Amino acid sequence: MTEMPDETRWLDDDQQHHWRAYLRGSRLLERALGEDLAPLGIQLAEYELVSMLSEAPGQRMRMSHLADRIVQSRSRVTHTAARLERRGWVSRAPAPDDGRGVDIELTDSGREVLDRVSGLHVDSVRRHLVDALTPAQLAALGDAMGTVRDALAPDHQEIGLDG
Repeated sequence: MTEMPDETRWLDDDQQHHWRAYLRGSRLLERALGEDLAPLGIQLAEYELVSMLSEAPGQRMRMSHLADRIVQSRSRVTHTAARLERRGWVSRAPAPDDGRGVDIELTDSGREVLDRVSGLHVDSVRRHLVDALTPAQLAALGDAMGTVRDALAPDHQEIGLDG
């Protein structure tokens, strides 16, 4: 349980402005990215899941690790995986090294879907984020969010990335 501070350090006007800009901007960005994927029949959370699987060794990983990587609850990942499994995009099986765990694997059909929609997603990210910022702003954003990520999840590991 979070303890209440003895004295609240309120945000000054500039901090409040930046905080609110971050909140609204991140929500609007997520909405825009999701709306661009929707006509293709895939949600942003589903895209993120299959994309992470595509980068994992053997396009397979333990579901609990996947949940940690995409910063979603295990129950949400389970529900998303069930939807994707019904579509034939992923398969789930008991983890071979531990009967309590479950592995999730990208199927050939899921790989085909990812190949079909990934270009549109990258165009969407570029249009809504990358091209809206200067290279210096994008680097500053990445550095800042990397610092926040490292503070909140110091044991994180990126798949296929060194940062």
